[in-house]
Amino acid sequence: MIRFIIVVITVVAFLIINIPMLLIEWVIGKIKPSWKDRSSLFMVQCGFKACLFYSGVKVIEEGKANVPKDTAVVYVANHRSYFDILLTYVRVPGPTGYVAKKEMWKWILLRRWMQYLHCLFLDRENVKEGVKTILTAIDKAKHGISIFIFPEGTRNRTADTFLPFHDGSFKIAEKSGVPVIPVTLVNTAAIFEDHLPKIRPTTVVIQYGKPIYIKDLEKEDRKAVGSYFQNLISKNYFELKEKYAEQLYGSKK
Repeated sequence: MIRFIIVVITVVAFLIINIPMLLIEWVIGKIKPSWKDRSSLFMVQCGFKACLFYSGVKVIEEGKANVPKDTAVVYVANHRSYFDILLTYVRVPGPTGYVAKKEMWKWILLRRWMQYLHCLFLDRENVKEGVKTILTAIDKAKHGISIFIFPEGTRNRTADTFLPFHDGSFKIAEKSGVPVIPVTLVNTAAIFEDHLPKIRPTTVVIQYGKPIYIKDLEKEDRKAVGSYFQNLISKNYFELKEKYAEQLYGSKK
């Protein structure tokens, strides 16, 4: 429980102490948008790293070299924990916007930082607004901003399962022409969600797959692109769970 309290205090302190930085970042953005992209990314990554440190999270990382540094990408990952965002965001090499649920919009200070980081707010119940969000994401990807999306659409609350990956999530990569990086997350719910409200020191695995261009997939795979990536990440998930069973769980599984 102490870890949870410390993490909450860290987040609240970051948002309050950095209120003046919101104005400074706004001014920087008017002068040189690319500077604001980098400075906002650095600041939020520092805040997230502090939260992960206080949470006692250890990370086994694979395939980071698969992420190209000369082009935007669309990251797609399975989603089991709020910590998925912290764990992945501290590792992005450049400006990256996450596709978040519209409910996040009501948190004013958090919303402003998310906007500075090119995050998008998706209304899943409004098809027209959802299409606008996807079109905005496509435009960002075309202009060098990577997009991170969880195609399951919400956190999956059942261990070792995967909700259907929505095909629409992959329109961003298809229409912008940027590659998809499949990201596999293992054991992240053990940090927090498996024993609310406690945060426990946990070892997790993050694997970055090789870049995949939608246009290079077989015709049948393009027709069911969500299923293709769901099967790929599912396969990677169980292989990683077996490979690192001892580090993750203390014994072979």
